Amino acid sequence: MLIGSLLLSLGVNGFLVPYHLLDGGVIGLGLIIHYFYGWPTGLSMIVLSLPLYILAWFFERRYFYYSLHGLIISSFCIDLLSFMNGKIQLGIFPSTILGGILVGVGIGLMLRYETSTGGTDLLAQILTKFTSVNIGIIIFFIDGLVITSGIQIVGLEKFFYSLLTIIFVGLMTSITVIRKPEPN
Repeated sequence: MLIGSLLLSLGVNGFLVPYHLLDGGVIGLGLIIHYFYGWPTGLSMIVLSLPLYILAWFFERRYFYYSLHGLIISSFCIDLLSFMNGKIQLGIFPSTILGGILVGVGIGLMLRYETSTGGTDLLAQILTKFTSVNIGIIIFFIDGLVITSGIQIVGLEKFFYSLLTIIFVGLMTSITVIRKPEPN
């Protein structure tokens, strides 16, 4: 959980925030609030996740308990590592890809061990229980909705870079979540 949270936080603060790129889900909504109001991204994530935690309380308490730790630790790490903003100078295109890879691996590691950052990852975990759709695809769909809602804040060019970011987030989440079958 800690390694996943640190990778996620490095991806957000080191590569996405310097170029005002978005991720999807509650992280993306937290970034939209950060860009528009200047509020801390992690704190915004906690506030935005509250309704989904109420849902998890009723439908899957195990995810509620496991994800609560993930939300608190990842939100804390995102705000703690906010000093990374602007420290890595790679350009927008490589930052888009590296940010997506780090965020996706971080989320994937957390999901692999049945925790998450809460928010829409928690919603995706619940939906996966009721469907046969891969969790990475569900997250990709939700992420697309979130970054579409942020077009007015970041503009069309950064929207397309953000779309590339969530493609890498979804891909890396899907790859990281896959478990090898346990021997009989």
